[in-house]
Amino acid sequence: MHSLEGNKIIASVLVAGIVAMVTGIIASALVHPRPLAKNAYEVAITETPASGAAANEQKGPEPVDKLMASADPKVGEEIAKKCQQCHTFDKGGANKIGPNLYGVFGEDIGQGKGYQFSDALKNKHGKWDVASLNEWLWKPQSFAKGTKMTFAGLPKAKDRADVIAYLESLK
Repeated sequence: MHSLEGNKIIASVLVAGIVAMVTGIIASALVHPRPLAKNAYEVAITETPASGAAANEQKGPEPVDKLMASADPKVGEEIAKKCQQCHTFDKGGANKIGPNLYGVFGEDIGQGKGYQFSDALKNKHGKWDVASLNEWLWKPQSFAKGTKMTFAGLPKAKDRADVIAYLESLK
């Protein structure tokens, strides 16, 4: 008796599928949709100069030279706490995922500290100064394409100036 109940269920599902298929075929034969000759609602598009995010996108960071006079190393230390997952700031501190940043201000870019820097940084020339740190902190990938550092950067010039003042105070 149980096998007949299963057959009834399967037959019901098959009949429902056939009815749906036949209904679709009949509906397609009866209804012939036509595309509209013109749009029901026209959207007016005017040519305007670039605005918004695209216009605000800069080719480089805003200079922080004028902000350095009022930069606060204590505020920079607070901002730099987000860097402590990958970096240490103590004199003689160990390297983590990134190098120890104590005394980095004035050092050669991508050299020393017993850290294996990426080729992108090794190929950079110069020293870590206000201008290079500003660009690095703004967007590390823009400063050294291919660097191992995945940090997105600090978009606010005041934040960058404070962090640079903090790094400069670590001597």
